Amino acid sequence: MKTENNYDIRTDVKYGQLNVIDIPREIAEHEPWFNQTLTTVNDAVVRLGIFDGEFHWHKHDEQDEMFLVLKGRLFLDVEGRGSVELTAHQAYTVPKGVKHRPRSPAKSVVLMIEQNGVVPTGD
Repeated sequence: MKTENNYDIRTDVKYGQLNVIDIPREIAEHEPWFNQTLTTVNDAVVRLGIFDGEFHWHKHDEQDEMFLVLKGRLFLDVEGRGSVELTAHQAYTVPKGVKHRPRSPAKSVVLMIEQNGVVPTGD
């Protein structure tokens, strides 16, 4: 399990628009905890996360965050609501201002959609 100091978070837009995004290649080339902005859609960013273990509790004061599991299993611990379990092809949106913590018992692949300018580690 990686700690906060071992997160590999990249906020540069790797593919942008009008480009094919090769998600299987991204997965093959990176290990958990990896997080990369893939593209922008209007005022939102689409980020790829490869998770294994626990991220820290955090919140985004001004942005909602949507998690879509592509592969594996993800638990979202949500303050005041307990834990939500997501498996492949399931999604969940955490509203702005709500503390949450993603965690995965094994390698999982997740797409996140957030407002452009979000700080992935929280405010």
